[in-house]
Amino acid sequence: MNRDDLLKAKQFFTGLQTQIIDGMAALEEQPFHTDQWDRPEGGGGKTRVLENGSFLERGGVNFSHVMGNKLPGSATASRPEMAGASFEAMGVSLVFHPRNPYVPTVHMNVRLFAATNPAGESIWWFGGGMDLTPYYGFEEDARHFHQSCKDALDPFGADYHPRFKKWCDEYFFLKHRQEARGVGGVFFDDFSELGFDNSFALTQSVGNSFLNAYLPIAQRRKDTPYGERERDFHAYRRGRYVEFNLVFDRGTLFGLQSGGRTESILMSMPPEVKWRYDWKPEAGTPEAKLYTDFLPHKDWLA
Repeated sequence: MNRDDLLKAKQFFTGLQTQIIDGMAALEEQPFHTDQWDRPEGGGGKTRVLENGSFLERGGVNFSHVMGNKLPGSATASRPEMAGASFEAMGVSLVFHPRNPYVPTVHMNVRLFAATNPAGESIWWFGGGMDLTPYYGFEEDARHFHQSCKDALDPFGADYHPRFKKWCDEYFFLKHRQEARGVGGVFFDDFSELGFDNSFALTQSVGNSFLNAYLPIAQRRKDTPYGERERDFHAYRRGRYVEFNLVFDRGTLFGLQSGGRTESILMSMPPEVKWRYDWKPEAGTPEAKLYTDFLPHKDWLA
C-alpha cells in the first residue's frame, strides 16, 4: 500500500458519503446539515446530519480521516504487536433512526486503517459491514437485507458471507443481556487477506450495496400507521442500541479514545430513549414476537 492507495480510498469514502445522502432523498424531504470539522491532533472530516426530519428522527453519515502518533487500545486489542504505532484511519459510518417504529434502524460503516509500529513495520487493514435493527420485525425485510449483503460478498468467494454473517451475529450481541441487538447483517475487521486491491474492492462492494439493502425496506414500511404503544416500545428498544454503542462498539471506543470529535461520534445515538426495570413484553403480542422470532440468530436465507 502506498499514498496513491490511500488517496483512492479517500476518494471512494467521500464519494460514498455523497451517494448515500443523495439516495436518501427518496425518503427524506429535508436536507442534511453539513458540518466540516478539523481535529487538532491531525485530520478531520465531514459530518452530514439531520434531526426532526419527515422520515428520520435522527440520521447521520460521517466521513472522517484522522491520524495520530499512537493507536488507542480499542484498535490494538486484536493486534497487540501494534501497541504504540502511529496510525492513519479513514472511512464512512452512518446510523439512521427513523421516526416510524415499523421502519428499522440501520447502521453501516466501511473503513481503512494504516499503521506503523515503533520498529518501522507497516500494516494496513479494512473493516466494515452493516446491520439492521427492527422494532417490529418482518421476515421479508430480514431476508432482503441479508440477501443484499450476500450479493455484495459472493463475487469475492462463497465463504465470505457465512463468515461475515456469523461475525456480525457474534459482534452485535449484548452480552450482559444475552440478546442480539437486531437481525444482524455482515461484519468484518482486520481484513487484508485478499491483498490491497481486492480487499479494497470487497469493502467498496459492501459500501455500495447499502442503499439497495435498506431503501426498499424503508419504502415498504414508512407509511405504516402507528400509535403511542408502538412509539413507547420503540423508545424502550432504542435503549439496547445505546447500551451496545457505549459498552461494546469498537468504532465508538476508537473515536473517543483517539480524541475524535465527540458530536460526530455520538451522532449514532437515538434522540429519544426509555429504560424500565425488568420489563418484559406480554406473551403473544407483536412486541414479544421480536424476541421470539427475530432476535435469536438464524439463517434468514435458508
